[in-house]
Amino acid sequence: MFLLKLILKNSFRHKLRSILTVVGVAVAIMAFSLLRTVLDAWNAGVEASSATRLVTRNKISLIFPLPLSYREKIRGVQGVSVVSYGNWFGGVYIDEKNFFPNFAVEPGSYLELYPELLLAEGERASWLRERKSCIVGRKTALKFNWKTGDTITLKGTIFPGNWDMVIRGIYRGAKSNTDETQLLFHWAYLDERMKRSTPRRAGQIGFYMLGINDATRAADISAVVDATFRNSFAETLTETEKAFQLGFVSMSEAILVAIRIVSLLVILIILAVAANTMAMSVRERTSEYAVFKTLGFRGPAITFLILGESLCISLMGFGLGMLLLQPIAKGFGEAMSDFFPFFHISTATVLYSLAASLVVGLVSALVPAWTAVRVPIVEAFRRFG
Repeated sequence: MFLLKLILKNSFRHKLRSILTVVGVAVAIMAFSLLRTVLDAWNAGVEASSATRLVTRNKISLIFPLPLSYREKIRGVQGVSVVSYGNWFGGVYIDEKNFFPNFAVEPGSYLELYPELLLAEGERASWLRERKSCIVGRKTALKFNWKTGDTITLKGTIFPGNWDMVIRGIYRGAKSNTDETQLLFHWAYLDERMKRSTPRRAGQIGFYMLGINDATRAADISAVVDATFRNSFAETLTETEKAFQLGFVSMSEAILVAIRIVSLLVILIILAVAANTMAMSVRERTSEYAVFKTLGFRGPAITFLILGESLCISLMGFGLGMLLLQPIAKGFGEAMSDFFPFFHISTATVLYSLAASLVVGLVSALVPAWTAVRVPIVEAFRRFG
């Protein structure tokens, strides 16, 4: 108990230096945690993927379409229970800065494949019934202050023109990592206009979504689907939804690696700062440790004092960093909601940050503690004054 009281007193004997060190650790921990949260947000789509959903696209690239006629052949593959399809629409609301994910899909089968998109029964029925209607995620609806029954207009980029549609439902996610930023409307509405304006683009699908009964047969079913269209004018590539999402994440692999490196550099920098603080503290108290030695305190007790002081400062920095992280992460998530529909501080991130704080506290005290234990008592007393 005596040593614990001494640790607390020593931690703030030089108040300004200790406070600045705590703030430095807090800022570093906050930055480290924010970077880790960005990485989690980048991979949120992968984590939300279902093992019982497959994606079939053009083998050459996602930008090349597939014919609608493939639907029945895919449905006939043994193990496939549901087939849906759609196109990435790429529309914007009013101007280009109002970007959010929007897709033209076959509504009935799509909702069957994605039960995590929760709609009121009346909203579901209205959307299925009305061709020029859409549903939108809760976050996007809040962003633009949209309500059920509102008529909105999207400006097409991939499919030019103004596209009017009525909001018939606002969905919420059944899970915390469900994307609540999407807008979904009828593929039939898209196809109908293509038949009038650009007939060659009618009847074309950007991707098929397949529901399967047995996740362990995903590879076999994928192979059968792709074999069905081998040597056709539009060969397919079928993969799990997770693999499909990972394909997008891998395009940004260099950025993700850079973020990981920066997060580690942040910890190394604050480690240097904390180590310097502890070295100064131990150097100032060398004579005090000599007195402890003459009173019978051994090396482990001296080491405990120094490690305890270092851990006390680093853990205070961790606590302050977590308090700072909450509002900053919330603001960052709202500002970047178009890119990160799911931005949440995970338990793993908090544990990583705690581990980083402990490492900083322990490592920064090792050399000062080793020096204090090894210095002879006589030499230490010479440092008075």
